[in-house]
Amino acid sequence: MVMMLIILLINVIYVSFFTIRMILTLKGQKYLASAISSIEVLIYVVGLGLVLENLNEIQNLIAYAVGFALGVLAGSKIEEWMALGYVTVKVISNCHNSPLPQILRETGYGVTSWIGEGRDGKRLVMEILTRRKAQQDLYNHILAYDDKAFIISYEPQHFRGGFWVKSLKKQAKQEGESFAVVQEENLPGVDEKVIEELRAERDYRPIGREESVKAEERAEKKQNGEQKANVDQK
Repeated sequence: MVMMLIILLINVIYVSFFTIRMILTLKGQKYLASAISSIEVLIYVVGLGLVLENLNEIQNLIAYAVGFALGVLAGSKIEEWMALGYVTVKVISNCHNSPLPQILRETGYGVTSWIGEGRDGKRLVMEILTRRKAQQDLYNHILAYDDKAFIISYEPQHFRGGFWVKSLKKQAKQEGESFAVVQEENLPGVDEKVIEELRAERDYRPIGREESVKAEERAEKKQNGEQKANVDQK
């Protein structure tokens, strides 16, 4: 009975690490996944050795199988609790003149909004980038103003540029997190030397680069000013 419980516990721990490692690998967290894999393989060798030494007892095999199933469930729950990474949320609202985009910006979310055309007329479309830890809070804000809004979310693998990336870095630094651990900023396969060679070879010019930078700076100053004004009002 004791051996059965030991095998069950070891396999739950092993498969939990295995599940978390796989999820982190898919999210691009290669260094954290590599660190976890070293612990995972040690646990695996110990657990498998115990099972192979006691193959004549069927309850040990059952414990190994049950532990595997429980480990997958536990690993998924742990990953949900950690909530690493970011989500992009797209919202489509019937209220095209709603103040919701500005309200979300004042709350601290990065919002890009525009007016779209649906089957029954104009629609307010918003695209919002936020951390997974704040995902449920974002949903609450949206549904509080429009409980019939259409919401779809997905996890971006990579992102680059924009004033919101700077805000994410500041927020991660304030909370003691590493931005690089949570999400890679640079797009995969991007080589600045290749980009410069293409510009020289094909006479490409980064159109509006200075204007874009100035626009980002103005947007960041405006956001900081609005946040300061809200604090002063409180």
